[in-house]
Amino acid sequence: MNLQVKGRNIAMTDALRVYVDEKLTKLGKNLNSASTMEVELFVEKNPSIADNQVAEVTIFTKGPVLRAKGASADMYASIDLVADKLSRQVKKYRGKLVSHNAHVRGSIPPDAIMPLPEMMEEEEEGGPEIVKLKTFGIKPMSAEEAALQLELIGHDFFVFRNSETNDTSVIYRRRDGNYGLIEPK
Repeated sequence: MNLQVKGRNIAMTDALRVYVDEKLTKLGKNLNSASTMEVELFVEKNPSIADNQVAEVTIFTKGPVLRAKGASADMYASIDLVADKLSRQVKKYRGKLVSHNAHVRGSIPPDAIMPLPEMMEEEEEGGPEIVKLKTFGIKPMSAEEAALQLELIGHDFFVFRNSETNDTSVIYRRRDGNYGLIEPK
């Protein structure tokens, strides 16, 4: 596994790099060796934020992109938090691959899976406004694969190109725990 560690507003010491390496390379045994892990460590400059030591990790696999963020008052504790979150995500990912007999294992490139943005926030006087825009590639996949991706990224909906109809579709999580599928007519 390729590990990249970056720091922002923090001095990257050798001890910090070694700790990140020890904690996060353990996840590599459950992932493909071609996976890339990007670690960003930073300190929030806002004095009103108590948990200002933040660790963000993104793992690019042949399948989905796994992301986690941990924040606490200590950078080492933040790394522990993010390692625990990613460990759960990796176990869930591996378990779903086995239980669903994923026949196209490894066919989704890392740039095809991106979380969808929270596009609108309410303003007090002007109504909703688009405050962020994200673009991402859409790879053809089945509705079952899209449900797996939705589960792994932890969002409420997922946009994908249906491999059967070649149309853009949306799969979403219903309140009863099941999934809904929206297809164009």
